[in-house]
Amino acid sequence: MNAIINSPLFGIFLTLSAFEVGVAISKKFKNSLLNPLLIALILIVGFLTITGIGYDSYKIGGDYISVLLGPATVVLAVPLYRQLSNLKKHWFPILTGIAVGSLTSIVCVVFFSKLAGLSKSLLLSLVPKSITIPMGSVVSEQIGGIPSITIISIVITGITGAVTASVICKFFHIKNKVAQGIAIGTASHALGTTRAMEIGETQGAMSSLAIGVAGIFTAVVAPLLLQWVN
Repeated sequence: MNAIINSPLFGIFLTLSAFEVGVAISKKFKNSLLNPLLIALILIVGFLTITGIGYDSYKIGGDYISVLLGPATVVLAVPLYRQLSNLKKHWFPILTGIAVGSLTSIVCVVFFSKLAGLSKSLLLSLVPKSITIPMGSVVSEQIGGIPSITIISIVITGITGAVTASVICKFFHIKNKVAQGIAIGTASHALGTTRAMEIGETQGAMSSLAIGVAGIFTAVVAPLLLQWVN
């Protein structure tokens, strides 16, 4: 039994099975709160807790799936290519919106972390919360954060964005498709982008663009801003 649990196939099978259940539930009830990734996360944590199986055993197979995050992010460039006309037409407000959104995210993390009295290491770990895991973990390590905490914060941020994207856009009367996509991608990276693609092709393409630009902006600006704050 231990041989099966400590095999990469265990983590892979558990992850894919939980996600498929999440997709089935999401399709059946058609509720944005029932995000497949959120459901899969709850199922996996619940299963590991009930069975007493350690996270390290699950992680052996989970790491294989994590490797696919990079190629999956690159694939998001396809809908962006189809929306090149929109990008050329609105390039200045698009880039400005992403820059302002990324900067706001960093400033909010610093402000509320200091307000809550969090340690410096936790503060630095939360700074890259709104960019993708491959980029966020590197940025976290670069500025002195804890990559594992950064990854958790990135996942939580992405799920939150995917679940609340439509509600927030309606609440603030954001009707422009380009603006919706930029807001979702800048705030909640690839996980939010999956929701943006469900809303519309334009939203998905702009959200895909925001992922890359926000990641680069955060990687460049975060160390400079934190140095100034310190």
